[in-house]
Amino acid sequence: MQEANRMKRLPPYLFTVVDNLKREVRQQGVDVIDFSMGNPDFEPPRHVLTALREALHEDGVHRYSKFDGVVETKLRKAISNWYKGRFNVDLDPDTEVLPCIGSKEGIAHLSLAFLNNDDLALVPSPAYPVHFNGVIMAGGILYNIPLKEEENYLPDLWSLPRETTRLSKLLFLSYPHNPTTATCDLAFYERVVRWAADKPMVIASDLAYSDFVFTGKRAHSILEAKGARRQCIEFHTLSKSFSMPGWRVGYAVGNKDILASLAKTKSYCDFGLFRAVQVAATKALTGPQTYVKKIVAIYKQRVELLVDGLNAIGWEAKKPKATFYVWARIPLKFSALTSMEFTELLIRETGVAVSPGTGFGDYGEGYIRFALVVEENRIREALGRIDRLLHASV
Repeated sequence: MQEANRMKRLPPYLFTVVDNLKREVRQQGVDVIDFSMGNPDFEPPRHVLTALREALHEDGVHRYSKFDGVVETKLRKAISNWYKGRFNVDLDPDTEVLPCIGSKEGIAHLSLAFLNNDDLALVPSPAYPVHFNGVIMAGGILYNIPLKEEENYLPDLWSLPRETTRLSKLLFLSYPHNPTTATCDLAFYERVVRWAADKPMVIASDLAYSDFVFTGKRAHSILEAKGARRQCIEFHTLSKSFSMPGWRVGYAVGNKDILASLAKTKSYCDFGLFRAVQVAATKALTGPQTYVKKIVAIYKQRVELLVDGLNAIGWEAKKPKATFYVWARIPLKFSALTSMEFTELLIRETGVAVSPGTGFGDYGEGYIRFALVVEENRIREALGRIDRLLHASV
C-alpha cells in the first residue's frame, strides 16, 4: 500500500520521535524527567470537573452535537463574552465563533479549506508544527519566513517578493509564540493588517498562550487591530489556561466567511465536541478565573527556577517573556551536534527529555525547547543531571 505523496513530504512528527526515545530509555530502567511536550500537569478547576460530572446525566448529552442546541449556543456565547471581557472585541456568537476539537484540529482543517495544490502558505519558522504540517497535508506549498532572535522573532513580511505574496492564500501568526516565547504589541498586528489589506489571503492568529505573559503587559488579539475582521481569524484553546489538553476544546473566532468555510470543511470530518465537555467548557469560561492566575504564577516560578539553574551551571539561557517554555541554544560544548542529536544525547545520558528545535521547522535548528510541566523538585533534579553532563570530562 502506498500512502499519498503529500504524506511522504511530512517529516517524522516531533513528539513521536521523542516519545520513542523516552520509551526506549525507560525500558532500560532510566527515570525520565519529561520537558518535551507542552502537556499541563495540573488538574482542571474543580468547578469545571463538577460541571462535567453533572452534565453526563443531562438529557441528550450523549447525542450528536447540533449547531442550534442549547448547549452549543451557550458555549458560543461564553466564548463571545470571554473575548469581549479580555480583548474588548465584539463577536457575533452565531457567525463569528466556531468551536473546534482542540485548536490544532481547526488549524489543520483551515489549510484544507483554503489551499489548492499551487497555493502558498506563509509560515514563520520555527512554529507550532501543525502550522506547517497542516499546509503539507492539504497539498499546499509551504513558504517559510525565518524568525530571528535579533529581530525579536517577528516575521519580516514587508520584504517578501510581490510574486510570493500574490500566490499566498494563508498567513499564520502566533504571539505569545511557541516555541520561541516571543511576544508582540498591538502596533505589530496593526501593521500586518495594513500590509495585507490589498492581498487576497487569510490571516490566522494562534493565541493559545494569551494568559501566559510574564512582563506585566497583556497579550493582544489580532482582532483588536482596525480592519482585522476583513480577513483575520484567531484560534484559542482551553488546553493551557484551564489544564484541559485531553478534553480537546478549542475555537476559532473572527471573519464570518472564513469561519463558514472552515465549518463546512469540518462538517465532512466531525460532528463537533462531546456535549458534556461543551457544558464544562462553558463553565470554565464563565466561572471564576482565579485558577488561571494561580497556575500562571506557578509556571513563572518554574521557568525562573530552570533558567536561573541553567545559567548557574554554565548553560546560557534567557528568561521567556511569555508561555511556559524555555527556548535555549544548544550549549557551546555540544554545538557541533544537531538539535535532534543533542536531544537524543540528553535523554540517553541524563534521562532529561526536551524537544529538538528542528521539530518546529528548519529555522529551529541549534535550539531546544523545555516545557515547564514538571514540579520544582524534578526541575532541580534535572538541573543536577544536566550539570554532570556539561562538566563531564571528555
